[in-house]
Amino acid sequence: MLTSLAILFLCGFSVAEIFRRLKLPRVVGMLLSGIILGPFVLDLLDPTLLGISAELRKIALIIILIKAGLSLDIKDLKKVGRPAVLLSFLPAVFEIIACVIFAPIFLEVSRTEAALIGAVLGAVSPAVVVPKMVQLMDNKIGTDKAIPQLILAGASLDDVFVIVLFTAFLGMVQGNGISAIQFADIPVSIILGTLAGVLCGFLIYFIYRLSDKLGNGIRNTVLVIVILSFGFLLNTLEAATEKYVAISGMLAVISMALIIKIKIDDIRVKKLAESYGNIWIAAEVILFVLIGAAVNIKYTFGAGGKALVLILTVLIFRSAGVVISLIGTELNFKERLFCVIAYLPKATVQAAIGGVPLALGLDCGEIVLSVAVLSILITAPLGAIGMDLTDKKLLNKC
Repeated sequence: MLTSLAILFLCGFSVAEIFRRLKLPRVVGMLLSGIILGPFVLDLLDPTLLGISAELRKIALIIILIKAGLSLDIKDLKKVGRPAVLLSFLPAVFEIIACVIFAPIFLEVSRTEAALIGAVLGAVSPAVVVPKMVQLMDNKIGTDKAIPQLILAGASLDDVFVIVLFTAFLGMVQGNGISAIQFADIPVSIILGTLAGVLCGFLIYFIYRLSDKLGNGIRNTVLVIVILSFGFLLNTLEAATEKYVAISGMLAVISMALIIKIKIDDIRVKKLAESYGNIWIAAEVILFVLIGAAVNIKYTFGAGGKALVLILTVLIFRSAGVVISLIGTELNFKERLFCVIAYLPKATVQAAIGGVPLALGLDCGEIVLSVAVLSILITAPLGAIGMDLTDKKLLNKC
């Protein structure tokens, strides 16, 4: 496994740097590195490493979510209330509706199978979007109207909504029907996730204050590890309670970090944010290379041109959902266009759930996976390149 990790980091960093010099997003180079190194092309990565890739991706995502929470401003969050809520579900709903209409035509699947495909496609990728929004907040780009905060909040809730729908539609395809309780999981997940994160945030603050009273205070490195450990526990809590009650681990981690930002002094918060930024240098490579390694080229080519047409068609509907969500805001045309671009990339959720129907032996499993993989290959680079090329042109720098 150590050899595989060395290959992962060296190739990931090298190709990312090549892409940067070509004025292309580094993340695209990392994704391509993963595809090439993965089991479906050169097969250079240890199966043991690939076996724990899902957990490694979660760790990387927790790191950037903590960094995001530490970078958020509570005043900015208050500005983005209604449009953030709409962005959390309306673009996904538009995309699912488009799938229900067009997937039976292009892919010859049933309406319920089309809804399942739509749920797989519906989630924006936090792995692509969150790091970019954090970068924009750090560089004060678009923050005059809290645009990165708006997209960050909407994207975090979007995944909760889509995963609940995926579970519901999966039950329908399996013949288990659907219940109102499944949809009730959406607000429950948001509320409980936020509460769990707030509780952990105050607990960390208590530890921080107690260490000040007992001695010279807690070292920054130790505090970074403590916060990260609580992030792991919150993610574990989501998995442990999923059979009984829905809790959003992503929202919990962001809420925890936001409480820490509010309660702890600004100088220490800045040091914490810098520390997580340094950790992210390695975590970013792990996340995107391993996402790329999960991409099965065989299934992608098997999907054919019809799947490509479907993906591009539903993206138009998704973009319409973003535009409608922003009605009534102060954003101008350029800023709304950037929000549309930011809501294009898909990767994390599609890599996580795209193979579930196939693993369950469903007839539509192969086509669902094919569409999921193709959507990653198309939209992750499209969104990443689009944001990198347009952020300074479409957004104001404070």
